[in-house]
Amino acid sequence: MSKRIVVSAGFIETRVAVQEGNLLTDLYLERRRHRSIVGSVYKGTVTNVLPGMQAAFVDIGLAKDAFLYAGDYTATLLPSAEGDAAIEAEEGETPPREATGPIETMLARGQHVLVQVSKESLGTKGARITSFISLPGRYLVYMPQARHIGVSRRIRDERERDRLRAALRALELPPGGFILRTNAEGKGEAEFAADVEFLARLWAQIQARYEQATPPAALHEEADLTFRVVRDLFSPDVDEFVVDDPDVHERVLGYVRALVPGLEPRVRLYTERTSVFDAFGIEKDIEKALRRRVWLKSGGYIVIDHTEALVSIDVNTGKYVGKRDFEQTVLKINLEAVTEVVRQIRLRDLGGIIIIDFIDMEVPEHREQVEKALKRALADDKARTNVLQISELGLVQMTRKRVRQDLRALLSVPCPTCRGAGVTKSDETLAAEVFRAIRAKLAGESEAPARREVVARVHPDLAAYLEGEARADLTRLETALNTKVVVQPVERQPHRDEFEVRVR
Repeated sequence: MSKRIVVSAGFIETRVAVQEGNLLTDLYLERRRHRSIVGSVYKGTVTNVLPGMQAAFVDIGLAKDAFLYAGDYTATLLPSAEGDAAIEAEEGETPPREATGPIETMLARGQHVLVQVSKESLGTKGARITSFISLPGRYLVYMPQARHIGVSRRIRDERERDRLRAALRALELPPGGFILRTNAEGKGEAEFAADVEFLARLWAQIQARYEQATPPAALHEEADLTFRVVRDLFSPDVDEFVVDDPDVHERVLGYVRALVPGLEPRVRLYTERTSVFDAFGIEKDIEKALRRRVWLKSGGYIVIDHTEALVSIDVNTGKYVGKRDFEQTVLKINLEAVTEVVRQIRLRDLGGIIIIDFIDMEVPEHREQVEKALKRALADDKARTNVLQISELGLVQMTRKRVRQDLRALLSVPCPTCRGAGVTKSDETLAAEVFRAIRAKLAGESEAPARREVVARVHPDLAAYLEGEARADLTRLETALNTKVVVQPVERQPHRDEFEVRVR
Protein backbone atom coordinates (compact mmCIF):
# COMPACT_ATOMS: atom_id res chain seq x y z
CA MET A 1 0.00 0.00 0.00
CA SER A 2 1.39 3.40 -0.99
CA LYS A 3 2.29 5.82 1.77
CA ARG A 4 2.37 9.60 1.56
CA ILE A 5 3.33 12.50 3.83
CA VAL A 6 1.60 15.82 3.07
CA VAL A 7 2.62 19.14 4.63
CA SER A 8 0.27 22.13 4.60
CA ALA A 9 2.01 25.25 5.90
CA GLY A 10 -0.20 28.19 6.86
CA PHE A 11 0.29 31.54 8.57
CA ILE A 12 -1.11 30.31 11.89
CA GLU A 13 -0.39 26.59 11.86
CA THR A 14 1.47 23.82 10.07
CA ARG A 15 -0.37 20.55 9.49
CA VAL A 16 1.21 17.26 8.52
CA ALA A 17 -0.88 14.33 7.31
CA VAL A 18 0.18 10.73 6.79
CA GLN A 19 -1.85 8.73 4.27
CA GLU A 20 -1.80 5.00 3.61
CA GLY A 21 -3.45 4.51 0.26
CA ASN A 22 -6.06 7.25 0.29
CA LEU A 23 -6.85 6.92 3.99
CA LEU A 24 -5.65 9.46 6.54
CA THR A 25 -3.95 7.56 9.39
CA ASP A 26 -2.11 10.27 11.33
CA LEU A 27 -2.42 14.03 11.66
CA TYR A 28 0.08 16.34 13.35
CA LEU A 29 -0.54 20.01 14.00
CA GLU A 30 1.69 22.76 15.34
CA ARG A 31 0.63 26.36 15.84
CA ARG A 32 3.16 29.17 15.71
CA ARG A 33 2.03 30.63 19.04
CA HIS A 34 1.72 27.27 20.82
CA ARG A 35 4.55 24.97 19.79
CA SER A 36 4.80 21.55 21.42
CA ILE A 37 7.19 21.39 24.37
CA VAL A 38 7.28 17.60 24.65
CA GLY A 39 10.95 16.60 24.57
CA SER A 40 12.22 20.04 25.60
CA VAL A 41 14.74 20.12 28.47
CA TYR A 42 14.61 22.70 31.29
CA LYS A 43 16.40 23.79 34.42
CA GLY A 44 13.63 24.21 36.98
CA THR A 45 13.08 24.99 40.64
CA VAL A 46 11.07 22.77 42.98
CA THR A 47 8.17 24.84 44.34
CA ASN A 48 6.43 22.19 46.43
CA VAL A 49 6.98 18.60 47.59
CA LEU A 50 3.92 16.47 48.34
CA PRO A 51 4.81 13.29 50.30
CA GLY A 52 1.17 12.17 50.28
CA MET A 53 1.17 12.10 46.46
CA GLN A 54 4.85 11.13 46.14
CA ALA A 55 5.26 13.98 43.68
CA ALA A 56 6.63 17.49 43.40
CA PHE A 57 5.74 20.65 41.51
CA VAL A 58 8.50 22.34 39.54
CA ASP A 59 8.63 25.83 38.03
CA ILE A 60 10.08 25.53 34.51
CA GLY A 61 8.77 28.87 33.27
CA LEU A 62 5.30 27.80 32.10
CA ALA A 63 1.94 29.25 33.17
CA LYS A 64 1.44 26.28 35.52
CA ASP A 65 4.06 24.44 37.54
CA ALA A 66 5.02 21.09 36.04
CA PHE A 67 4.30 17.79 37.81
CA LEU A 68 7.20 15.46 38.72
CA TYR A 69 6.30 11.99 39.98
CA ALA A 70 8.76 10.26 42.32
CA GLY A 71 9.26 7.41 39.84
CA ASP A 72 10.32 9.95 37.21
CA TYR A 73 13.14 11.41 39.25
CA THR A 74 16.72 10.36 39.79
CA ALA A 75 19.73 12.40 40.85
CA THR A 76 22.30 9.82 39.71
CA LEU A 77 22.96 7.35 36.93
CA LEU A 78 21.04 4.13 37.17
CA PRO A 79 22.83 0.88 38.00
CA SER A 80 23.69 -1.41 35.13
CA ALA A 81 20.59 -3.20 33.80
CA GLU A 82 20.76 -6.96 33.64
CA GLY A 83 19.67 -8.91 30.58
CA ASP A 84 19.53 -5.90 28.30
CA ALA A 85 19.26 -8.17 25.29
CA ALA A 86 15.63 -8.77 26.26
CA ILE A 87 14.72 -5.11 26.60
CA GLU A 88 12.02 -3.82 24.30
CA ALA A 89 11.26 -0.14 24.44
CA GLU A 90 9.21 2.61 22.94
CA GLU A 91 11.08 5.05 20.74
CA GLY A 92 11.91 8.14 22.72
CA GLU A 93 11.34 6.85 26.23
CA THR A 94 13.07 4.70 28.80
CA PRO A 95 11.50 1.47 30.09
CA PRO A 96 9.09 1.71 33.07
CA ARG A 97 10.69 2.67 36.39
CA GLU A 98 9.89 2.68 40.08
CA ALA A 99 10.76 5.37 42.58
CA THR A 100 14.21 4.88 44.14
CA GLY A 101 13.05 6.42 47.43
CA PRO A 102 10.46 8.69 49.06
CA ILE A 103 10.08 11.98 47.23
CA GLU A 104 10.74 13.99 50.41
CA THR A 105 14.21 12.44 50.76
CA MET A 106 15.15 13.22 47.14
CA LEU A 107 13.78 16.72 46.63
CA ALA A 108 13.33 19.89 48.67
CA ARG A 109 11.63 23.19 48.00
CA GLY A 110 13.97 25.58 46.18
CA GLN A 111 16.14 22.79 44.76
CA HIS A 112 17.26 23.11 41.13
CA VAL A 113 16.57 20.13 38.84
CA LEU A 114 17.27 19.11 35.25
CA VAL A 115 14.04 17.84 33.67
CA GLN A 116 12.42 17.01 30.34
CA VAL A 117 8.75 17.42 29.41
CA SER A 118 7.13 14.03 28.81
CA LYS A 119 3.51 15.17 28.51
CA GLU A 120 1.87 18.46 27.49
CA SER A 121 -0.38 20.43 29.82
CA LEU A 122 -3.85 18.89 29.49
CA GLY A 123 -6.94 20.71 30.70
CA THR A 124 -6.35 21.99 34.23
CA LYS A 125 -3.20 19.87 34.70
CA GLY A 126 0.30 21.19 34.26
CA ALA A 127 2.91 19.50 32.09
CA ARG A 128 4.36 16.20 33.30
CA ILE A 129 8.15 16.09 33.51
CA THR A 130 10.89 13.56 34.13
CA SER A 131 14.56 13.74 35.05
CA PHE A 132 15.28 10.66 32.89
CA ILE A 133 16.44 12.49 29.76
CA SER A 134 15.96 10.88 26.34
CA LEU A 135 17.38 12.57 23.25
CA PRO A 136 16.17 11.23 19.87
CA GLY A 137 18.34 11.03 16.78
CA ARG A 138 17.56 9.58 13.38
CA TYR A 139 18.34 5.98 14.31
CA LEU A 140 19.00 6.09 18.06
CA VAL A 141 17.58 7.49 21.26
CA TYR A 142 20.27 8.42 23.80
CA MET A 143 19.44 8.11 27.51
CA PRO A 144 22.32 9.48 29.62
CA GLN A 145 20.89 8.10 32.91
CA ALA A 146 20.33 4.54 31.64
CA ARG A 147 22.72 1.62 31.25
CA HIS A 148 21.27 -0.64 28.59
CA ILE A 149 20.85 -1.06 24.85
CA GLY A 150 17.25 -1.59 23.83
CA VAL A 151 15.54 -2.18 20.49
CA SER A 152 12.23 -0.81 19.30
CA ARG A 153 9.46 -3.35 19.77
CA ARG A 154 8.42 -2.78 16.14
CA ILE A 155 11.54 -4.59 14.96
CA ARG A 156 10.35 -8.16 15.42
CA ASP A 157 13.06 -10.21 13.68
CA GLU A 158 15.30 -11.55 16.48
CA ARG A 159 18.34 -11.94 14.22
CA GLU A 160 18.01 -8.33 13.10
CA ARG A 161 17.64 -7.20 16.71
CA ASP A 162 20.84 -9.05 17.66
CA ARG A 163 22.68 -7.63 14.63
CA LEU A 164 21.65 -4.08 15.53
CA ARG A 165 22.84 -4.44 19.13
CA ALA A 166 26.16 -5.87 17.96
CA ALA A 167 26.66 -3.05 15.45
CA LEU A 168 26.02 -0.42 18.13
CA ARG A 169 28.22 -2.12 20.73
CA ALA A 170 31.09 -2.17 18.22
CA LEU A 171 31.28 1.65 18.51
CA GLU A 172 32.90 3.70 21.24
CA LEU A 173 29.83 4.78 23.18
CA PRO A 174 29.49 7.58 25.74
CA PRO A 175 28.18 6.78 29.26
CA GLY A 176 24.49 5.99 29.22
CA GLY A 177 22.05 3.83 27.30
CA PHE A 178 20.56 3.71 23.82
CA ILE A 179 17.39 2.54 22.11
CA LEU A 180 17.65 1.52 18.46
CA ARG A 181 14.67 3.04 16.67
CA THR A 182 12.56 1.44 13.95
CA ASN A 183 14.45 3.53 11.37
CA ALA A 184 17.63 1.67 12.38
CA GLU A 185 16.43 -1.54 10.73
CA GLY A 186 18.88 -2.49 7.97
CA LYS A 187 21.41 0.19 8.97
CA GLY A 188 24.94 -0.29 10.29
CA GLU A 189 27.86 1.19 12.20
CA ALA A 190 28.40 4.22 9.93
CA GLU A 191 24.87 5.56 10.42
CA PHE A 192 24.91 4.81 14.16
CA ALA A 193 28.31 6.49 14.65
CA ALA A 194 26.99 9.78 13.23
CA ASP A 195 23.98 9.63 15.56
CA VAL A 196 26.14 8.79 18.59
CA GLU A 197 28.45 11.73 17.91
CA PHE A 198 25.55 14.17 17.45
CA LEU A 199 23.66 13.03 20.55
CA ALA A 200 26.75 12.97 22.79
CA ARG A 201 27.57 16.53 21.70
CA LEU A 202 23.97 17.63 22.34
CA TRP A 203 24.03 16.15 25.86
CA ALA A 204 27.32 17.93 26.62
CA GLN A 205 25.77 21.23 25.49
CA ILE A 206 22.74 20.68 27.73
CA GLN A 207 24.96 19.97 30.74
CA ALA A 208 27.05 23.09 30.07
CA ARG A 209 23.93 25.25 29.77
CA TYR A 210 22.57 23.78 33.00
CA GLU A 211 25.65 24.97 34.92
CA GLN A 212 25.32 28.53 33.57
CA ALA A 213 21.54 29.04 33.43
CA THR A 214 19.39 30.73 36.05
CA PRO A 215 16.12 28.81 36.52
CA PRO A 216 13.57 28.64 35.12
CA ALA A 217 15.37 28.24 31.80
CA ALA A 218 14.96 26.21 28.61
CA LEU A 219 18.18 24.32 27.89
CA HIS A 220 17.08 22.49 24.76
CA GLU A 221 13.93 22.84 22.68
CA GLU A 222 12.64 20.18 20.33
CA ALA A 223 12.91 21.17 16.67
CA ASP A 224 9.90 22.32 14.63
CA LEU A 225 7.28 19.91 13.33
CA THR A 226 8.71 19.56 9.82
CA PHE A 227 12.13 18.52 11.16
CA ARG A 228 10.56 15.98 13.52
CA VAL A 229 8.53 14.53 10.65
CA VAL A 230 11.64 14.09 8.49
CA ARG A 231 13.57 12.61 11.41
CA ASP A 232 10.86 10.30 12.72
CA LEU A 233 8.52 9.48 9.83
CA PHE A 234 10.33 9.85 6.50
CA SER A 235 11.59 6.37 5.68
CA PRO A 236 11.95 4.18 2.54
CA ASP A 237 8.35 2.97 2.86
CA VAL A 238 7.11 6.54 2.19
CA ASP A 239 6.53 6.95 -1.55
CA GLU A 240 6.24 10.73 -1.64
CA PHE A 241 6.64 13.76 0.63
CA VAL A 242 4.47 16.63 -0.61
CA VAL A 243 4.91 20.23 0.63
CA ASP A 244 2.70 23.16 -0.42
CA ASP A 245 4.98 26.08 0.56
CA PRO A 246 8.24 26.95 -1.29
CA ASP A 247 10.09 28.11 1.85
CA VAL A 248 9.05 25.06 3.86
CA HIS A 249 9.90 22.86 0.87
CA GLU A 250 13.47 24.22 0.84
CA ARG A 251 13.73 23.70 4.59
CA VAL A 252 12.50 20.12 4.27
CA LEU A 253 15.03 19.44 1.50
CA GLY A 254 17.78 20.69 3.81
CA TYR A 255 16.63 18.32 6.57
CA VAL A 256 16.39 15.42 4.10
CA ARG A 257 19.89 16.03 2.70
CA ALA A 258 21.29 15.96 6.22
CA LEU A 259 19.34 12.96 7.50
CA VAL A 260 18.21 10.77 4.58
CA PRO A 261 19.85 12.03 1.36
CA GLY A 262 18.78 8.94 -0.58
CA LEU A 263 15.11 9.94 -0.25
CA GLU A 264 15.50 13.48 -1.63
CA PRO A 265 13.89 12.63 -5.04
CA ARG A 266 10.66 11.73 -3.22
CA VAL A 267 10.18 15.28 -1.90
CA ARG A 268 8.13 17.51 -4.20
CA LEU A 269 6.60 20.95 -4.12
CA TYR A 270 2.82 21.18 -4.61
CA THR A 271 1.98 24.15 -6.87
CA GLU A 272 -1.69 23.68 -7.79
CA ARG A 273 -4.34 26.28 -6.86
CA THR A 274 -6.52 23.81 -4.97
CA SER A 275 -5.54 23.36 -1.32
CA VAL A 276 -3.20 20.39 -0.98
CA PHE A 277 -5.35 18.86 1.78
CA ASP A 278 -8.46 19.19 -0.43
CA ALA A 279 -6.64 17.71 -3.42
CA PHE A 280 -5.73 14.55 -1.50
CA GLY A 281 -9.07 14.27 0.34
CA ILE A 282 -7.48 14.97 3.72
CA GLU A 283 -9.74 17.87 4.70
CA LYS A 284 -12.82 15.63 4.49
CA ASP A 285 -11.17 13.01 6.68
CA ILE A 286 -10.36 15.66 9.30
CA GLU A 287 -13.99 16.80 9.32
CA LYS A 288 -15.10 13.18 9.80
CA ALA A 289 -12.63 12.80 12.67
CA LEU A 290 -14.55 15.46 14.61
CA ARG A 291 -17.85 13.60 14.26
CA ARG A 292 -19.30 11.35 16.92
CA ARG A 293 -20.46 8.68 14.46
CA VAL A 294 -18.19 7.03 11.87
CA TRP A 295 -19.74 4.79 9.21
CA LEU A 296 -18.18 1.52 8.04
CA LYS A 297 -18.24 0.38 4.40
CA SER A 298 -20.60 -2.50 5.18
CA GLY A 299 -23.24 -0.18 6.65
CA GLY A 300 -22.29 -0.63 10.29
CA TYR A 301 -20.92 2.26 12.31
CA ILE A 302 -18.95 3.16 15.43
CA VAL A 303 -19.80 5.85 17.98
CA ILE A 304 -17.03 7.65 19.88
CA ASP A 305 -17.89 9.40 23.15
CA HIS A 306 -15.57 11.33 25.46
CA THR A 307 -16.07 11.41 29.23
CA GLU A 308 -13.95 12.85 32.04
CA ALA A 309 -12.50 9.44 32.90
CA LEU A 310 -12.34 7.58 29.59
CA VAL A 311 -13.21 7.34 25.90
CA SER A 312 -15.89 4.82 24.91
CA ILE A 313 -16.19 3.37 21.41
CA ASP A 314 -19.40 1.50 20.57
CA VAL A 315 -19.71 -0.79 17.53
CA ASN A 316 -23.16 -1.14 15.91
CA THR A 317 -24.55 -3.19 13.02
CA GLY A 318 -26.36 -0.18 11.57
CA LYS A 319 -27.72 -0.93 8.09
CA TYR A 320 -25.84 -4.21 7.73
CA VAL A 321 -28.05 -7.26 8.25
CA GLY A 322 -25.80 -9.98 6.83
CA LYS A 323 -26.91 -12.88 4.64
CA ARG A 324 -27.42 -16.11 6.58
CA ASP A 325 -25.76 -16.67 9.92
CA PHE A 326 -26.13 -14.06 12.69
CA GLU A 327 -22.81 -14.93 14.36
CA GLN A 328 -20.96 -14.54 11.07
CA THR A 329 -22.67 -11.18 10.56
CA VAL A 330 -21.52 -10.01 13.99
CA LEU A 331 -17.96 -11.29 13.38
CA LYS A 332 -17.75 -9.51 10.02
CA ILE A 333 -18.89 -6.20 11.51
CA ASN A 334 -16.54 -6.49 14.49
CA LEU A 335 -13.51 -7.35 12.33
CA GLU A 336 -14.27 -4.46 9.98
CA ALA A 337 -14.72 -2.17 12.99
CA VAL A 338 -11.28 -3.11 14.38
CA THR A 339 -9.48 -1.43 11.46
CA GLU A 340 -11.57 1.74 11.68
CA VAL A 341 -11.42 1.90 15.47
CA VAL A 342 -7.61 1.78 15.47
CA ARG A 343 -7.44 4.32 12.64
CA GLN A 344 -9.69 6.71 14.58
CA ILE A 345 -7.70 6.19 17.79
CA ARG A 346 -4.49 7.14 15.99
CA LEU A 347 -6.02 9.93 13.93
CA ARG A 348 -7.81 11.53 16.87
CA ASP A 349 -4.79 10.82 19.11
CA LEU A 350 -7.04 9.37 21.81
CA GLY A 351 -5.28 8.57 25.08
CA GLY A 352 -5.85 7.37 28.62
CA ILE A 353 -8.44 4.64 29.25
CA ILE A 354 -10.35 3.49 26.16
CA ILE A 355 -13.32 1.08 26.31
CA ILE A 356 -14.36 -0.62 23.06
CA ASP A 357 -17.82 -2.21 23.07
CA PHE A 358 -17.91 -4.72 20.23
CA ILE A 359 -21.16 -6.42 19.31
CA ASP A 360 -21.73 -9.43 21.60
CA MET A 361 -20.19 -12.66 20.27
CA GLU A 362 -21.40 -16.00 21.59
CA VAL A 363 -18.59 -18.02 19.96
CA PRO A 364 -15.31 -17.86 21.98
CA GLU A 365 -13.23 -18.35 18.81
CA HIS A 366 -14.81 -15.24 17.31
CA ARG A 367 -13.85 -13.21 20.36
CA GLU A 368 -10.28 -14.45 20.04
CA GLN A 369 -10.22 -13.49 16.36
CA VAL A 370 -11.35 -9.95 17.13
CA GLU A 371 -8.87 -9.60 20.00
CA LYS A 372 -5.95 -10.78 17.84
CA ALA A 373 -7.01 -8.49 14.99
CA LEU A 374 -7.10 -5.53 17.40
CA LYS A 375 -3.61 -6.25 18.75
CA ARG A 376 -2.22 -6.66 15.22
CA ALA A 377 -3.74 -3.36 14.14
CA LEU A 378 -2.30 -1.58 17.21
CA ALA A 379 1.20 -2.98 16.56
CA ASP A 380 1.93 -0.10 14.15
CA ASP A 381 0.78 2.57 16.61
CA LYS A 382 3.73 4.65 17.81
CA ALA A 383 2.05 5.37 21.14
CA ARG A 384 2.38 2.74 23.86
CA THR A 385 -0.78 0.68 24.30
CA ASN A 386 -1.91 -2.04 26.69
CA VAL A 387 -4.89 -4.20 25.71
CA LEU A 388 -6.69 -6.48 28.15
CA GLN A 389 -8.48 -9.68 27.16
CA ILE A 390 -11.86 -9.26 25.51
CA SER A 391 -14.77 -10.09 27.84
CA GLU A 392 -17.72 -12.38 27.16
CA LEU A 393 -19.81 -9.26 26.57
CA GLY A 394 -17.45 -8.09 23.83
CA LEU A 395 -15.86 -5.35 25.94
CA VAL A 396 -12.18 -4.49 25.48
CA GLN A 397 -10.37 -2.35 28.02
CA MET A 398 -7.17 -0.71 26.83
CA THR A 399 -4.88 2.18 27.65
CA ARG A 400 -2.93 4.38 25.27
CA LYS A 401 -0.21 6.75 26.34
CA ARG A 402 -1.47 10.34 26.34
CA VAL A 403 1.26 12.86 25.44
CA ARG A 404 -0.66 15.83 24.09
CA GLN A 405 -4.21 17.06 23.54
CA ASP A 406 -6.40 14.86 21.37
CA LEU A 407 -7.61 16.14 18.01
CA ARG A 408 -11.05 17.16 19.30
CA ALA A 409 -9.60 19.25 22.12
CA LEU A 410 -7.05 20.77 19.73
CA LEU A 411 -9.50 21.79 17.00
CA SER A 412 -12.67 22.60 18.92
CA VAL A 413 -14.10 24.26 22.04
CA PRO A 414 -17.18 23.28 24.09
CA CYS A 415 -20.47 24.40 22.51
CA PRO A 416 -21.60 27.68 24.15
CA THR A 417 -25.22 26.55 24.05
CA CYS A 418 -24.95 23.11 25.64
CA ARG A 419 -21.63 23.88 27.44
CA GLY A 420 -20.15 20.64 26.22
CA ALA A 421 -22.99 18.42 27.45
CA GLY A 422 -24.13 17.52 23.95
CA VAL A 423 -27.78 18.22 24.87
CA THR A 424 -29.80 21.22 25.96
CA LYS A 425 -33.17 21.63 27.68
CA SER A 426 -36.28 21.40 25.51
CA ASP A 427 -38.57 24.39 24.89
CA GLU A 428 -41.30 22.78 26.98
CA THR A 429 -38.93 22.30 29.94
CA LEU A 430 -37.67 25.87 29.70
CA ALA A 431 -41.24 27.24 29.43
CA ALA A 432 -42.15 25.42 32.64
CA GLU A 433 -39.09 26.93 34.36
CA VAL A 434 -40.09 30.44 33.21
CA PHE A 435 -43.65 29.94 34.51
CA ARG A 436 -42.33 28.80 37.90
CA ALA A 437 -39.99 31.80 38.05
CA ILE A 438 -42.90 34.17 37.32
CA ARG A 439 -45.03 32.64 40.11
CA ALA A 440 -42.10 32.90 42.55
CA LYS A 441 -41.40 36.48 41.53
CA LEU A 442 -44.99 37.58 42.09
CA ALA A 443 -45.20 35.70 45.39
CA GLY A 444 -42.39 37.88 46.63
CA GLU A 445 -44.21 41.08 45.79
CA SER A 446 -45.93 41.97 49.12
CA GLU A 447 -47.67 45.17 48.05
CA ALA A 448 -48.44 44.66 44.41
CA PRO A 449 -51.15 46.54 42.46
CA ALA A 450 -54.26 44.67 41.43
CA ARG A 451 -53.05 44.45 37.85
CA ARG A 452 -49.37 43.71 37.44
CA GLU A 453 -47.10 43.24 34.44
CA VAL A 454 -44.25 40.77 34.23
CA VAL A 455 -41.49 40.91 31.62
CA ALA A 456 -39.80 37.63 30.68
CA ARG A 457 -36.55 38.19 28.77
CA VAL A 458 -35.69 34.92 27.01
CA HIS A 459 -33.77 33.42 24.09
CA PRO A 460 -35.46 34.11 20.69
CA ASP A 461 -36.17 30.38 20.17
CA LEU A 462 -37.99 30.17 23.50
CA ALA A 463 -39.83 33.45 22.83
CA ALA A 464 -41.17 31.98 19.59
CA TYR A 465 -42.33 28.87 21.46
CA LEU A 466 -44.07 30.88 24.21
CA GLU A 467 -45.89 33.12 21.73
CA GLY A 468 -46.78 30.21 19.50
CA GLU A 469 -47.27 26.63 20.72
CA ALA A 470 -47.40 27.63 24.42
CA ARG A 471 -49.63 30.71 23.94
CA ALA A 472 -52.66 28.99 25.53
CA ASP A 473 -50.60 28.00 28.59
CA LEU A 474 -49.31 31.56 28.89
CA THR A 475 -52.86 32.93 28.80
CA ARG A 476 -53.95 30.54 31.58
CA LEU A 477 -50.98 31.71 33.66
CA GLU A 478 -51.94 35.36 33.18
CA THR A 479 -55.52 34.65 34.26
CA ALA A 480 -54.49 32.65 37.32
CA LEU A 481 -52.03 35.28 38.52
CA ASN A 482 -54.11 38.31 37.44
CA THR A 483 -51.14 39.71 35.53
CA LYS A 484 -49.92 40.41 32.04
CA VAL A 485 -46.82 38.57 30.83
CA VAL A 486 -44.70 40.33 28.21
CA VAL A 487 -42.24 38.04 26.39
CA GLN A 488 -39.14 39.86 25.18
CA PRO A 489 -36.70 37.97 22.92
CA VAL A 490 -33.07 38.82 23.67
CA GLU A 491 -31.25 38.65 20.33
CA ARG A 492 -27.77 38.45 21.85
CA GLN A 493 -28.64 35.81 24.41
CA PRO A 494 -26.07 33.03 23.77
CA HIS A 495 -27.65 30.35 25.99
CA ARG A 496 -31.13 28.93 25.44
CA ASP A 497 -31.58 28.06 29.12
CA GLU A 498 -30.86 31.53 30.52
CA PHE A 499 -33.71 33.98 31.12
CA GLU A 500 -34.67 36.93 33.31
CA VAL A 501 -38.03 37.74 34.94
CA ARG A 502 -38.92 41.30 36.02
CA VAL A 503 -42.05 42.82 37.57
CA ARG A 504 -43.06 46.33 36.52
